[in-house]
Amino acid sequence: MRRRVVAGALAALAGCGDDEATAPPQPERADIGVVVQVLDGDTADIEIQGVVERVRFIGIDTPEPIGGRREAECFGDEASELTRRLLPEGTLVRLERDVEPRDVFDRLLAYVFRVDDDLFVNLHLAETGYADQLVIEPNSAYAGPIGRAVGAAREQDLGLWGACGGPDVPLG
Repeated sequence: MRRRVVAGALAALAGCGDDEATAPPQPERADIGVVVQVLDGDTADIEIQGVVERVRFIGIDTPEPIGGRREAECFGDEASELTRRLLPEGTLVRLERDVEPRDVFDRLLAYVFRVDDDLFVNLHLAETGYADQLVIEPNSAYAGPIGRAVGAAREQDLGLWGACGGPDVPLG
C-alpha cells in the first residue's frame, strides 16, 4: 500500500502547475479515504481516490506537538499520539465536508469518521479532553455537540484541562 500511496503522491506532484486541468480533483461532500499518516492531533494525510490530501479536522484544535511547525504546547504530544492510535496507517475513514472545502493552507477540511465502527474522531478528541473547540464559520455543522463535549471534558478536568489547565499553554 505504501508504494501505491507514494506513487499516487508523486503522480500528483508531477502534475502540479498553473493549469487547472492538472489540479487534484475535489472530493464530493463525503468520501472514503485511507489514512496514510497522522501529522498531529488534528491533521492527517489521507488518500482519497488515488490522491493524498492533507486533511484538517473541522471543529477542533489540539495542542501543538514537539517538533512541529509551531511552538510546542502542553498535551500536544499526547493529542498527536491518541490520534495516531485512533487512526493508524491504513485505517478506512469517511470524510464528511461542511460548507467551505479548504482552509487558507489548502488543506481539505473534514469531519473524520472511522469506517469500521463509525467513531466520530473529531468529537472523540473533544470528549476525552484532547482538543478544544475551534469554530470557523461557515463550517459549524457539529459545533453544538463538539462544544458540549469540550464543556464536559473541561468540567471533569479530562486531558489537557487537567494536565495543563486549558489549551494553548506553551511547554516549559
